[in-house]
Amino acid sequence: MTESFALLLNNAIRAREALFDHGNNMPPHTAFRLLNGFSEGCPALVIDIYGATALIHNYADPPERGQPLVAEAQAVLLTQLPWLRTIIQKTRNSPTDAAKRGSCIYGDTPDKWVREHGVRYAIDLTMNRDASLYLDTRNLRAWILQNLGGKTVLNAFAYTGSLGVAAKAAGATRVVHLDLNRQFLNVAKTSYTLNGFPIHKDDFVAGDFWPVTNRLKRDGALFDCVLLDPPFFAATGKGVVDLASNSAKLINKVRPLINDGGVLVAINNALFLSGADYIKILQALCADGYLAIETLIPVPDDFIGYAQTQMGQPVTDPAPFNHATKIAVLRVRRKL
Repeated sequence: MTESFALLLNNAIRAREALFDHGNNMPPHTAFRLLNGFSEGCPALVIDIYGATALIHNYADPPERGQPLVAEAQAVLLTQLPWLRTIIQKTRNSPTDAAKRGSCIYGDTPDKWVREHGVRYAIDLTMNRDASLYLDTRNLRAWILQNLGGKTVLNAFAYTGSLGVAAKAAGATRVVHLDLNRQFLNVAKTSYTLNGFPIHKDDFVAGDFWPVTNRLKRDGALFDCVLLDPPFFAATGKGVVDLASNSAKLINKVRPLINDGGVLVAINNALFLSGADYIKILQALCADGYLAIETLIPVPDDFIGYAQTQMGQPVTDPAPFNHATKIAVLRVRRKL
């Protein structure tokens, strides 16, 4: 085992001790980032914890270069976290989709749900390249729980619905989940079942963002909040999402769907778009007085790394945000 990497990973584990779920000798159900190799000294690996499952992302290119580190990480994890039941490896630069989705390299019982802020979220860790629950938006889900009670919500680009599930847990009167992929929406439905929420089929819309939002506008639909968390890049026959160049277009697309005094939560995870440049885009949108930046929501510290574990500088400066995942809450006024 490489002593320097073992030390690095052990330091990352110690820095996150407060996040581990050790209560009542019950199986752990928390989810957090255990190692962000890009900011904590090992760009080839990222390690996440989902309950009693560790998820190792091998970002090495070619992937073979990362395999010795994966083996070392597994040894450290099984020594330091003896309660782990399963370890999954995802190989990001593999030529095969199966390796990108991931497979078990230890154990065979991946966790199916986690608990966060008292809410249960269904997960399917090998369903696709991502892990089905984004850990960088944990603080946003906490904000949603505190602010969207009694509201109507559109969860656009819903993926597996976690932001909308948080809204439902907050007591939102209606949450509409919109995503192109019905399989992802089925995970959201499972989260509803885990929390005892009723499932209304009309609130889970499998469709293309562009025509569906056009239809909602024609129908006069209005929401108190739109959650806008698009992928970095996606293209269909109806439109293109490119957060590095057209995030303003997406925001303007959903503005007509928001009640006067409502909010738009705009998330941009474009790595090469600096925080200052994103703020300029938002400020330009706010220049007409019908949008206003109300608050910025930071990414959790564990997702980035801590002062005692961080090494190096990010690719672009995220300030005034703390990470390339840039989350802004915008207050909306309607032209009356």
